[in-house]
Amino acid sequence: MRTGRGTAVVAGAVVAVTTIALAGPVAAGTRARGEFGPGAPGLGDPWYPQAGNGGYQVGHYDLDLSYEPRTRHLEGRVRIRAEATQNLSRFDLDFRGLSVRRVAVNGRPAGFNRDGQELRITPARGLPDRSRFTVTVDYGGTVRPEQDAGGPTGFVPTPDGAVVSGGGDTASTWFPSNDHPSDKATFDFRVRVPAGLRVVANGEPRGRRDSGATTTYEWSEPVPMATYLATVDIGRWQVRRGRTPGGIPEYVAIDPALRKPARPMEFFWNTTARVVDVWSSRFGPYPFGSTGAIAIAATYEGEPVPISEETQTRPVYSLAEGDQLVAHELAHQWFGDCVGVTAWNEIWLSEGFSTFAAWYWDEINGRGRAHDEALKIYNGNPSGARFWTVPIADVPKPDPDDPEQVSGSRAYLGGAMALQFLREKLGDETFFAVLRAWPRRHRYGTATTAQFAALASEISGRDLRGFFATWVQSPGKPALPRG
Repeated sequence: MRTGRGTAVVAGAVVAVTTIALAGPVAAGTRARGEFGPGAPGLGDPWYPQAGNGGYQVGHYDLDLSYEPRTRHLEGRVRIRAEATQNLSRFDLDFRGLSVRRVAVNGRPAGFNRDGQELRITPARGLPDRSRFTVTVDYGGTVRPEQDAGGPTGFVPTPDGAVVSGGGDTASTWFPSNDHPSDKATFDFRVRVPAGLRVVANGEPRGRRDSGATTTYEWSEPVPMATYLATVDIGRWQVRRGRTPGGIPEYVAIDPALRKPARPMEFFWNTTARVVDVWSSRFGPYPFGSTGAIAIAATYEGEPVPISEETQTRPVYSLAEGDQLVAHELAHQWFGDCVGVTAWNEIWLSEGFSTFAAWYWDEINGRGRAHDEALKIYNGNPSGARFWTVPIADVPKPDPDDPEQVSGSRAYLGGAMALQFLREKLGDETFFAVLRAWPRRHRYGTATTAQFAALASEISGRDLRGFFATWVQSPGKPALPRG
């Protein structure tokens, strides 16, 4: 996945509307009973302190977009249903870029102002604790993506449409949201595009309507999803629908300009089906309504758009010439998507697990052992190496200027190494019982390293606090573990 900042969209002539509904109990502040006050403007995440907002939780996003590739103008309407978790006089959404035209709360005009990435909203009357409410935001403009070390991010225009390059706090560059992985919600998408183009998004297709020069596509993700996993991809897709041999619905969309791998539809269809069926036998039942892939050959300003992302239900790929990457991204459907992280510094619970899964995929296909991969990481980093200077469960935000990319290597490779050593300590039967129990226990929610350590101890009947304290929650290079 990508964790850099996402697309910035500069105000233009087009307007989009966003409505947000928030739901779910969160601890109220210390404000006196009955007194109304503003929700917090950020959740204090270690990577993105201003991401997310206090005072409410989102239950559903209804996102209505119109996009014209020729002019790069985006407009839309998104409705958000939510629930207050304190008496709210004011609350924030995360949104940077595009111009905001109008805001309404429960159908009544609301005051608003912008402060950095904060869209501050003052409803006509206060919102009582535990009350449900709806927010509607009209916004729009000409899309100009932000850039990070990996390329353009957010809603990225392409010659024949657009793709979403997500991760981190990029969702708030293309729709107002409570943009933090701890607040999941269901999604509906309605996207109008010029006739001849197609739209692929998360979840299930709900139909299309032709209206002269435009076509509207509807998609729905009825399972709670983090905002960074949302995707809307527009192009001249070649589409195949069916089921995996194990019976899971599959939807694959291929950019006709894609040249690698050879026979891309055959590759992504067959590889996705095989991987998902194998992971279902190892990690437990597939957690979503369908699987698939979105394979692109997109460019922005003449340069390729590099994407490999675990967008919920069907990952987006710009290049995947081997099945190991597909195995990694599809493992995220269990680890990262079904069970999300509560804070970005614990991203090993997503990326470490999926990196281990890619090692294990090679192992079960006779291409090496996960044990050897783990030893390669362990022996390849001497005790004085920077690799050992941060805990796997508390990595800092990636620094694009760090040539060693310590944060990423600890979360991805260090996390996979720790899981392999846990596997060897517990044995395969118990270890995979733990992995199956994880998405079952925290299905469609979020969880922490401490909760995973507790679950592993519970399932194995062993006190694993020392193992996790040494290998995951502390810096330093430990001695190799014993069973």
